[in-house]
Amino acid sequence: MDTNQPLEGGLLKLRGLPNGVGGLMKALGQRYVQYVNRTYQRSGTLWEGRFRSCLTQEENYLFSCMRYIDLNPVRACMVAHPGEYRWSSYRANAQGEANSVISPHPLYVSLGANTRSRSAAYREFFRYELDPGLVDEIRKASNGNFALGDSRFAAVIGAAMGRRVTPGVPGRPRNLPEPVSGSLFE
Repeated sequence: MDTNQPLEGGLLKLRGLPNGVGGLMKALGQRYVQYVNRTYQRSGTLWEGRFRSCLTQEENYLFSCMRYIDLNPVRACMVAHPGEYRWSSYRANAQGEANSVISPHPLYVSLGANTRSRSAAYREFFRYELDPGLVDEIRKASNGNFALGDSRFAAVIGAAMGRRVTPGVPGRPRNLPEPVSGSLFE
């Protein structure tokens, strides 16, 4: 294959393509933005900022994160109810609407024996607001690419990744006081 030839009608060339999935996604995203801007006679970016994510301890935090995501359009005053937002998974998870794009997580499947009981159990999570402290914790973890979970989970993930996965303490390290010692010759 000649790497100087365009692929798929000239949308993507192999020559100069950065290595790795991240580079591929960046190049693809740039081409997509150019295409949309030309097609719809607009300019600027399509997305507000960079993609953010965090490793999540599923047993304790999965449903909280799902609620956080499904409630984002409500918090942004885009809709009054999460089911009104077209791009939300709420309609599939809470209302049983078929969606070929969504694959239910095993913990979601464990909520009930059938779609109706799983949907009812999922809706029950939305009867109460998310704790503001939990919202802050999710935001801090995803913005900082930290582990979202308990201290044991963070320690295991940190050891596996060989880096810090929890927020550090701001500021300079404290100087330890000089130890008090007597004279050796008294």
